[in-house]
Amino acid sequence: MTETIKERLDTVASDTAAMLQSLLPRTEVEGVRCSEARLLDAMHYATEGGKRLRAFLAVESALMFGTDRNHALRVAAAIECIHAYSLVHDDLPCMDDDDLRRGRPTTHKKFGEATAVLAGDALQSLAFTILADPATHENPFIRCTLVTELARAAGARGMVGGQMIDIEAEQASEPLSLAETSRLQRMKTGALIEVSCTCGAVLGGAGAANRRALEFFARDFGLCFQICDDLLDATGDVATVGKAVAKDAGAGKATFVDLLGVEGARERARLLTEQAISHLTPLGNRAQTLADLANHALVREN
Repeated sequence: MTETIKERLDTVASDTAAMLQSLLPRTEVEGVRCSEARLLDAMHYATEGGKRLRAFLAVESALMFGTDRNHALRVAAAIECIHAYSLVHDDLPCMDDDDLRRGRPTTHKKFGEATAVLAGDALQSLAFTILADPATHENPFIRCTLVTELARAAGARGMVGGQMIDIEAEQASEPLSLAETSRLQRMKTGALIEVSCTCGAVLGGAGAANRRALEFFARDFGLCFQICDDLLDATGDVATVGKAVAKDAGAGKATFVDLLGVEGARERARLLTEQAISHLTPLGNRAQTLADLANHALVREN
């Protein structure tokens, strides 16, 4: 029987979690708990749970081109380390000041702010250690490309830069326009989603045309995903979403719901989903799982 998209997501999430457990530093050495164990506990805690969306995109994009699944899962784990570190830092009091993440206390609430900062730092370092390891791919050029692509997506012109724009926007006298909000989200959220597909394509040795198709898909899908997040923040509840809701409005942040209204945001998400799926046409049936994912994300509840 063919797996449903939900079952496939769950399988990749479970396999990525197992890969992360094998790659994260152990808290004991020869049965003795090491001095930095609190940091390592926080790293493990921060990487637990979640939808593993970025991992799924990396794995599915790589498998499209016949990649070894274990290699793909290592790349997925590296990307999840970056994602986890970004959430740990975003939740800090100096950023979004959140107490709840994935239905439980945020990392700084459980381990303290200093340990949370260090855990995020260590997870970022671990991500590039994983990608640079020959176990990820025997070709050093491919490994270097993976490191470069992820570093670029996570940096000042990507995820971190988007977070900076978000912080600045809270203090601005005028709310961001639709175009400015779209750029912010393409950087803050979309860059890591896009690089997940890019890294999968690089790992699989995809040609330029196929790689472009995946990049364009991810760009529109990432924006749609953020719009759906804004809708959940505006209309969801804590028990279902697993984190605080209605915080964006309280913080004065520009969201797609503010700019377009609830129905307008839903329509924009639907159009972006259609557009994202259309980019997959050159990839044929190989990309059906990604198309199914886009449709699934459109109706998600958390």
